[in-house]
Amino acid sequence: MGDAAPVSSPPRVLPRNDPRQYDELADEWWRPDGAFAMLHWLAEARAALVPPASRPDALLVDLGCGAGLLAPHLAGKGYRHVGVDLTRSALVQAAAHGVTVVNGDATAVPLADGCADVVAAGELLEHVPDWRRAVAQACRLLRPGGLLVLDTLNDTAVSRLVAVHIGERLPTVPRGIHDPRLFVDARELVAECARHGVSLRVRGVRPGLRGTLGWLVRRARGAGAPGRAPRIVPTWSTAVLYQGHGRRQG
Repeated sequence: MGDAAPVSSPPRVLPRNDPRQYDELADEWWRPDGAFAMLHWLAEARAALVPPASRPDALLVDLGCGAGLLAPHLAGKGYRHVGVDLTRSALVQAAAHGVTVVNGDATAVPLADGCADVVAAGELLEHVPDWRRAVAQACRLLRPGGLLVLDTLNDTAVSRLVAVHIGERLPTVPRGIHDPRLFVDARELVAECARHGVSLRVRGVRPGLRGTLGWLVRRARGAGAPGRAPRIVPTWSTAVLYQGHGRRQG
């Protein structure tokens, strides 16, 4: 009798929203047609809400910075870009793109009160088990007059349908990356920011339909580089994805 065939281990299945997914997907961060493609589109839209720095040595704190996808879109705006994230493999890449990195939790940020001219929290809150603590930290970091910019997923049935049941079947959202139980109600977020002295305004956003369809077709055909990335555009409804921006009073 020959040798028995080796028994292969079943692929590891991580729980939804498990941070270890980001280590397993580390090579995807800077691929414009990879698993994090939509994060590139959102980073560009988020950066558009950030005005040029109004003073020397202005600081932008990027909570949940990942591999630093916001950095190219801040070039020339005059900020020192500090990124905070739990995932060390992502921070290595962020540092390579000019971000000063801090390995830390968004609910307990090891930075001083009032240090930041801008705090960015992009695609972060829907991944935090206690998003209110992350909001408190973001507001704490802002100096008076400082700007908070963010984007996240609303806590609605249509958001769960679009972002999870449909989105995870497309190549722009990794499977299991979201836990829909953590999605953030837009009205509750506005109220929580107000509690911490930040008047947040929200608006619905979505990827442009024509650009997204063209991008998906090019990617499915394997036509090399996928060309111009879709743009994130405003929409009348905040039911799925929304942006927020507001300044700290004082």
